[in-house]
Amino acid sequence: MSLFKARDWWSTTVGEEEEFDLGCLCVANIDNATDELDKIIIGSYHGILRIFNPKPTKTDDGWSGYKPEDVLLEASLPEPILQLEAGKFVSGTENLHLAVLHPRKIAVYKVGVTSGAVEHGRHFQLNMSFEHNLKRTAFNFCFGPFGGVKGRDFLCVQSMDGTVSIFEQESFSFCRFLPGALLPGPIRYMPKLDSFVTVSSTWQLECYKYQVLAVATDAKTKEESQNIKSGKRVTWDWCYNLGEQALDLVVVNYENCPPSILVLGERNIFCLTEIGKLRWMKKLEYEPSCFLPYCSVVENTINCLIGTHTTNSLMVYQDITLKWAAKLDFTPVQVKLATFQDLKGVIVTLSDKGRLECSYLGTDPALFIPPVPESRELNYADMDREMAQLQKRIKQSSHKAVLMPNLKKQEDDLQLLATVNTNFDDVSMATEVEFEDPDPVPSITVRVQVKARLTIEHINMHVHACWPLKSNVSSFEISSVDPSNPSEQFVSFFIVGKAMPADMTVSVSANYMSASGAPRVATARVKLPVKLVIKPVAPVKNAEFKLTLDSNKPPANLNELFPDLLGENAGGQGAALGFQYYGNGPIVTVLASKTSQRYRLQCDRFEAMWLMVKELSGRLNSHFNRGKNDSFALYFAGQLPLQEYFDLIDAHFEHRLNADRCKEMLNQRASQFRAIQRRLLTRFKDKTPSPLANLDTLLEGTYRQILHLADTIEENNQSQEVAALSLSSATSLFNYLIKLWTNMSEEEYKVLQQCVSPVVSSSTEQGWQESVDAAVTHLLRTTLAKSSKDQTLNPQPLHIPEDTTKVKKHLALMCDKLGKGARLVEGLPTNSMVNMNPTPRKEKKAKISATSKTVMENGHIDNSDDTETLIGSQFGQHKSKRNKEQDYGSDINGLSDLSMLGLPAENVDDGMTEKRKKKHIEAMVPDLDDMDDEPVALES
Repeated sequence: MSLFKARDWWSTTVGEEEEFDLGCLCVANIDNATDELDKIIIGSYHGILRIFNPKPTKTDDGWSGYKPEDVLLEASLPEPILQLEAGKFVSGTENLHLAVLHPRKIAVYKVGVTSGAVEHGRHFQLNMSFEHNLKRTAFNFCFGPFGGVKGRDFLCVQSMDGTVSIFEQESFSFCRFLPGALLPGPIRYMPKLDSFVTVSSTWQLECYKYQVLAVATDAKTKEESQNIKSGKRVTWDWCYNLGEQALDLVVVNYENCPPSILVLGERNIFCLTEIGKLRWMKKLEYEPSCFLPYCSVVENTINCLIGTHTTNSLMVYQDITLKWAAKLDFTPVQVKLATFQDLKGVIVTLSDKGRLECSYLGTDPALFIPPVPESRELNYADMDREMAQLQKRIKQSSHKAVLMPNLKKQEDDLQLLATVNTNFDDVSMATEVEFEDPDPVPSITVRVQVKARLTIEHINMHVHACWPLKSNVSSFEISSVDPSNPSEQFVSFFIVGKAMPADMTVSVSANYMSASGAPRVATARVKLPVKLVIKPVAPVKNAEFKLTLDSNKPPANLNELFPDLLGENAGGQGAALGFQYYGNGPIVTVLASKTSQRYRLQCDRFEAMWLMVKELSGRLNSHFNRGKNDSFALYFAGQLPLQEYFDLIDAHFEHRLNADRCKEMLNQRASQFRAIQRRLLTRFKDKTPSPLANLDTLLEGTYRQILHLADTIEENNQSQEVAALSLSSATSLFNYLIKLWTNMSEEEYKVLQQCVSPVVSSSTEQGWQESVDAAVTHLLRTTLAKSSKDQTLNPQPLHIPEDTTKVKKHLALMCDKLGKGARLVEGLPTNSMVNMNPTPRKEKKAKISATSKTVMENGHIDNSDDTETLIGSQFGQHKSKRNKEQDYGSDINGLSDLSMLGLPAENVDDGMTEKRKKKHIEAMVPDLDDMDDEPVALES
């Protein structure tokens, strides 16, 4: 389409496999240099921030182009970069600072320059001035002197749900909902009218007064306004119906033309006055990708650069008249104008793949004249013969044609192979074992083989084993691996912690540099045998928890299923086997019925049965599916053990609450300790000696309390880790029982595992309870919802709940809906196989009536059917029996010594709770009479 091509002045390709879009490019004198020349700032969705200062030189062949010293700064930020802007964002100075928008926060940075002793000694630093955490996921932001302030710029962040948050530099101002917000659009600030203009999801250009947004609040404090769910209805000052989605929006205010608002649509470009009157509109014959208005030399006109998708061109318009067209080598997603040392008005363009180019418009035509082909006479006989051969080849290859392209992964330079030894080590490598056991703790060796396609040097190997499992080495280095001589390493694994592992999978990873110089990681995972953590013992007749699994095949001999775990049970009838966890752990008994097709597992700990259920299921499938007939299946005909599962959820949650309480109390004691130190220092510096008034005694007592709190926090962290493993095992067992109970497909089971995750993280910000509650609530709203009335918007951000009532209620409701035939994957028919397995047993059922209303994050959603959720009774009703195993693992009900610190061991909802919170500081201070013991040395 274009005869002329944009002349390349300076260009480079940024990053490797990074993505960019509108908002990732900014041009400004960000280092506040005295020459006032612009720098190019770009940020990617991978969180990489770069600053360039192009300085090409003129050569005989043109411009020298990109040089490494053109990069002033490159920094990796922890979150994706959505938008960059430069402005006067810091109080007390009018220097430019860089505002960076992340999905959950907005940060303001200062680009500082440090001069060196040599020519190239200058280096740039990125220093954070301040940041604001956002309660909602951000979309974009704008800035300006809101309210008519002078010499300062404020920030306005628009969220994905249509909320705008105003930040007055370092402080948060207020937060508002825009009416009818469904999808966010571009937003800009008009300084002359002190208003915001944005394009709503109804394809209307709307204008809102800043003062109207500022007074429309119901929140009493600024902190409450960030958590608003409703407020006074905000009305726009004016609106204009565009009739199409807006790609970008710019407010211009030049001296030789009236203030205008330019909107780039999908097929048109609009120019409106500041009061919403249309000045002109231009229909485009192509798909635009970006645009940039700039000042024109002609009175009352506006020039505009528009990038295109289909033709990769840069169109120059003066109002509605096309003045120039330049060809580009890529499709720009953003365009800017910049002033550099040797050239003014440089066009800076950025592509979505990271192609950054500085160009100018030239009049040299880029014409290609093809050479004249050699003339020859056509031989039609040869042409017919060649056509017949090609048709024959096409016909032959059509039988081997594939519908999908060949997506074969390129062969890696390094390959890891891990193999587990079948037998234990002759000499156990177990060290630093945290428990005592009458039998020696075994270890097993894994052979790690490293193969290379070509010679690779300096390979760093890392062994990953989750506690309570451990390896004899955690990392080692291989100097070199040759293709003809693979390297072999041996790693031993064993159990060290007094806990039950939730997964027996370990991994080995290798970090190396590929032939192209890029860092690469190769990983190999291997499953350790279950005999590494359990040992054979005599079966136990009675146990608190019992689990019965039905099958469609005659019961197998347990001696044949577990030949490596017989021990003293060898030579028996094969109807009962016992297994005990190392460290005097719980005993799991496996029974095979002689008359029916059932297997029973029983144990005094509910979560301890998971590894044996998983092992029994795998060995039964391998035993019966040896031939071509793979019709073996397991069923679960009992009631789901909700109450036993909920007890473990409460136990883990109690440790999380204890951690928060102890940290809060430690902070208070540290503040008290510093205050006493300041008072003592003042008295010691006083020229006139004065009595200490027992401050030294109080200092010593506070120091002892800090030491005791630190020990308590460490003990709670260890107990929480054990509780997390128990909850992880119980979650895996719970999900597997649901799969057997509902005859769930593998696709549905994968969805269930992702929602009710068996991975219990130790994060304090987003814990397991709130994450699972959000996932299960989403299932109840979408896949398991009965009608569209259950749909709600604007979910609240995740935070630690007050108790576990909500997550337990939602889990029970999910199980009830699955029991009635609901499916976790849309499009599948109603499940009619729930509890349809052969010979169901009669069980004593304990039922609870589900509430008629389910509390959701954004309000109350009616649940019209009064369901009854089966919580299961076959797992025993006597919860006091749990205390018999308290010596193995952690205390179920939390820390036992919290009462010594002035904290309740459980959440007791009575009238004394508030009084205890007010007096817990005084309760921490010991009596002065107790300070006569041996003095404690204070650390300086």
